[in-house]
Amino acid sequence: MNNSFKKYIVFWLSQALSQLGSSMTSFTLILWTYEKNGSAMTVSLMSFFNYIPYIIASLFAGSFVDSHNKKKIMLVSDTIAAFCSVIVFALSMRGELQIWNIYLVNFITGFMNAFQGPASTVVIGKIVPKGKIKQVSGMNSFSGNLVTVISPVLAASLFSFGGLPLIIIVDLASFSCAFVVLVFVLSIPEENKTKKDKFTMFSGSREGFVYLRSNHGIFMIILTMALLNFLSRLTYENILSPMILARSGNNYDILGLVNAAMGVGGIAGGIIVSSGRVKGNSIKMIYVSAMLSFLFGDVMMGLGRTRIVWSLAAVAASLPIAFINAGQMDLLYRNVPEEMQGRIFAARNALQFSTIPAGILLGGCLADYVLEPLMRTDTAPVKMLQHIVGTGAGSGMALMFLCTGLAGAVFSIISYQNKEIRRLKL
Repeated sequence: MNNSFKKYIVFWLSQALSQLGSSMTSFTLILWTYEKNGSAMTVSLMSFFNYIPYIIASLFAGSFVDSHNKKKIMLVSDTIAAFCSVIVFALSMRGELQIWNIYLVNFITGFMNAFQGPASTVVIGKIVPKGKIKQVSGMNSFSGNLVTVISPVLAASLFSFGGLPLIIIVDLASFSCAFVVLVFVLSIPEENKTKKDKFTMFSGSREGFVYLRSNHGIFMIILTMALLNFLSRLTYENILSPMILARSGNNYDILGLVNAAMGVGGIAGGIIVSSGRVKGNSIKMIYVSAMLSFLFGDVMMGLGRTRIVWSLAAVAASLPIAFINAGQMDLLYRNVPEEMQGRIFAARNALQFSTIPAGILLGGCLADYVLEPLMRTDTAPVKMLQHIVGTGAGSGMALMFLCTGLAGAVFSIISYQNKEIRRLKL
């Protein structure tokens, strides 16, 4: 096994541990916030305030990443995020923690992630052999979904035992482990920068977008993924839990089962991709996987009435995600020059994730003010829809899943036929 790849595995394990600590803190803050005022919109705003600075900062993070030491960027970004956790810990211990404090912390964390994300992505391209990029993407998907499955269980247990302060202590311990590995284990080759490489505000986004305009295939992949992100966030970010609870009589066990099934599907996909046996056309991998996720995940979720069907839909929706991510990363590393990767990945983040906040907010509005009231009316079209998705509370949200599933599947097929995308180097 390549020595640099061995070091990457150590780095990956330490980052997964840190991700577990951060995920536990995020989940616990959701519990704390929901206990505070019982508002689903408040929970949605936590995600909103995390994404907005991430998107804005991504406009100028790229050239900064390309012209500065990647390891230092990651260390500083992670340290500032850890300092935010210390602030939350201190406020919680004094009984002075407020919801707006969490919004502010999420804002700062989102801003730092705009630098940490591209830096980490460039590092992967520097130390991992090109032939193992898909495998690494699968490893990341596996660890991310494993964290999704176990972090709520661990967080709930520790929260009931020691409250929010104990969760943050565990988070800081996991951060310390990742910090030590990054400082003492991982060596990252850096290019010698000339004076022309100096960072200027927004130069990264300008250069990134200029590059994308002349590389239509990469640009089209990013735009299509932005729309697919929008469709998925209309439902899964803040509609899935209310729909399951509404249609199951507020059965939290069923909701937990569905969320666990979603994590298991992601783990399974990550294991398959990380095995290194996934070969073939990366373009096909992206869009066929997306089509299957929408068609068998979202559509089945909207049509489902039982825990078994919802759980199967959760697996069908999440398992292909690892293949989508692996295909996209493979194409980007093959087609983007190494010296431009920081700027392109940052521009990619700004574009590809810009639709997520709109999807989060629009999804809640459509469910509460449009489709749920619509499905309570007594018109002929509504009666026909009721035969498909059922009646009662949650039927409007089920209709949303049905619509996004069909729209996402059709759009994935259309995107796969795009000539510019098909010209990319495979």
